[in-house]
Amino acid sequence: MTDPLETLKTSIKALAEVKKYATLRDILSTMNAADIASLFEDDMPEEIVPLLYRLLPKELAADTFVEMEPDTQQMLITGFSDNELKEVVDELYVDDAVDLVEEMPANVVKRILMQADAQKRQMINTILKYPEDSAGSIMTTEFVDLRPHMTAEDAILHIRRSGITKETINNCYICSKDRKLIGVVTIRGLIMAESSQTMDELMEENVIAVTTMEDQETVAQQFSKYGFLAMPVVDGEDRLVGIVTVDDVLDVLEEEVTEDIEKMAAIVPADKPYLRMTSFELWKSRIPWLLLLMVSATFTGIIITGFEESLAKYVVLTAYIPMLMDTGGNSGSQASVTVIRGISLNEIEFKDIFRVIFKEMRVALLCGVTLAVCNLAKLLLFDRLAIMVAATICLTLVVTIFCAKIVGCSLPLIAYRLGFDPAVMASPFITTIVDAISLLVYFQFATRLLGLG
Repeated sequence: MTDPLETLKTSIKALAEVKKYATLRDILSTMNAADIASLFEDDMPEEIVPLLYRLLPKELAADTFVEMEPDTQQMLITGFSDNELKEVVDELYVDDAVDLVEEMPANVVKRILMQADAQKRQMINTILKYPEDSAGSIMTTEFVDLRPHMTAEDAILHIRRSGITKETINNCYICSKDRKLIGVVTIRGLIMAESSQTMDELMEENVIAVTTMEDQETVAQQFSKYGFLAMPVVDGEDRLVGIVTVDDVLDVLEEEVTEDIEKMAAIVPADKPYLRMTSFELWKSRIPWLLLLMVSATFTGIIITGFEESLAKYVVLTAYIPMLMDTGGNSGSQASVTVIRGISLNEIEFKDIFRVIFKEMRVALLCGVTLAVCNLAKLLLFDRLAIMVAATICLTLVVTIFCAKIVGCSLPLIAYRLGFDPAVMASPFITTIVDAISLLVYFQFATRLLGLG
C-alpha cells in the first residue's frame, strides 16, 4: 500500500522543480507542523528545504521549526537573513527557544540571542541557569497570572489581551502582590462563572506545584499521577516563576525511556537519533561497557579453567554449560527488568526489598522446578544420560534460577538506594554475575554427586 506522505513528498518535489510556488504554499498551509518537519527531513533535497520553508505562513513556520531536528534547524539558520531569523525567534515560545539554544553551536547561539528582544533574551538566560534535567530547565515563563481581586469579567478581558503570547491559557494562576502562588483557576471555570465573581472565590487553593530544582523525571511522574496539562513551578520562596506543559513532559518521558533502554543494553546514553550518529559516535557509546563486561566475563573463564581436570572425567557436562548460563541470565534479566520498571513507576521502593525478594524466591522455585522436570525428562529420554549426571544438571538449574532471581531483583533496588540509576543493573551486568554463580554451583554439585575432585 502506498504511503500518503511518500506520495506527497514526490508531488512536492515535482512542483518545486516547475516552480509552482502558489500551489506549494496552498498544500503546505493545510498540513500539520510535525508532518511538514518530517517531510522536510525525509530525504528531501537540502537545497529545496529553505525554499519550501519560506513559503509557510509565519506561525506555521515557527511551529514547523520547533519540530525539526537540530541539524535541519542549523542548516536553515545558516541560510536565514537577520530579519528572517528574528521572525522565527519572535514566534518561538521561551522553552522552545531555550531548547534551540542548547542544541546549537556557539556561533549560531550568538546570532539567535542577537535577534531576540531584550525581554526574551533575559528569560532564555534565566532558564539556562537552572541545572540540566531540572524542572526549571524545561519550564516556560509565558503563562497567565491573575490577581485575587479580579472579577471573572476582568480575568477574561486580561486573557484576551495577553493570552496570544502565552503557551497555554487552560490554567490561570492566582498570585499575590509579591508573586506568591495562592491558587489556580481553569478557563472553563472563568467562562462558567458569574461575571462579578472574584478570583479568590473561584480559585482552587490547594495547588500542586513543583520547585525549580525538582528532577524532570519526578515532574513527569506528577503529570502521569494527576493527569495535568500544565504544572506551576515555584522558587524556594513559593513565588511563581514558570509552568511546565504536557508537551515538554512527553519529551522528557521519551528521553528518560530511551536513556533507560540504552543503559539496560549496556550503551552509554546518546542525545542524537541513531541515523544521525556516525559510526565513531556509536563506537564511543558502546565500547566502554563492552570492555568492562569483557573483563568481568573472564571470571567465568577462570572458574572453568579451575575445574578443567574434573571436566575431563565427565566431558558431557561441558555441553550443558551454555544452557545453564543462558537460563540463569534470562531468569535474572526477567526479575531485574520487572523491578526496574516498578521503580520507575514508583510502584516499588527500597523499603519493599524484602517483600520483592520473598516474592521472587517463590517465583524462582516454581520456575526452577518446572524447568528442571522438563529438562530431566529430556536428559533421560532423549540424551540418554546417567541418572546422577541428569540430577547434577537439573539441581544446578534450580539453584541457578533461584540465585539469578534474587540477584536480579535486589541489585536494582540496592543501586537505587545508593543513588545510582537502577537501569545500569540490567541484563548485561546481571548476566555476567549469574554466569559465574551458575558455574560455581554446577561444579559444586558435580563434585559432590559425581565424585569429581
